[in-house]
Amino acid sequence: MADSARAAKLAQRIKVVVAQALGKAVKDPRVEAITVTDARVTNDLQHATIYYTVFGDDEAKADAAAALAKSKGVLRKEVGKNVTVRLTPTLEFVADEIPVNASNLEALLRVAKAKDAEVAALAEGKTHAGDADPYKRDEEEDEEA
Repeated sequence: MADSARAAKLAQRIKVVVAQALGKAVKDPRVEAITVTDARVTNDLQHATIYYTVFGDDEAKADAAAALAKSKGVLRKEVGKNVTVRLTPTLEFVADEIPVNASNLEALLRVAKAKDAEVAALAEGKTHAGDADPYKRDEEEDEEA
């Protein structure tokens, strides 16, 4: 069994090889909008999961997934040629949802910032209902300090 450092190095190499092969070895025009974002390899170096994003709408994403499934053999052959391991790992392609989740999170942060600004605008010029310092203190502590 290989160590995780070797698996991480192999994953980075596979990421580069697959990205280059998408541009050169795969002749399908549907893969032009694909960007390889990450790769993970199991510690036994038998399976590789490759994460990708696609620029475009849902139809372009579906076309890219179909093109990757169709060209999986060609890409595995390229990985086998360019990676020095005894057995070429199987490839699995997963659409990377991090950019979508990040944009959703940014939208939520913009809404929260707008609400904070609204509350700050309402609070401007207002005073507290009670004392400015609502905590009771012993007079002796104030004199000692």
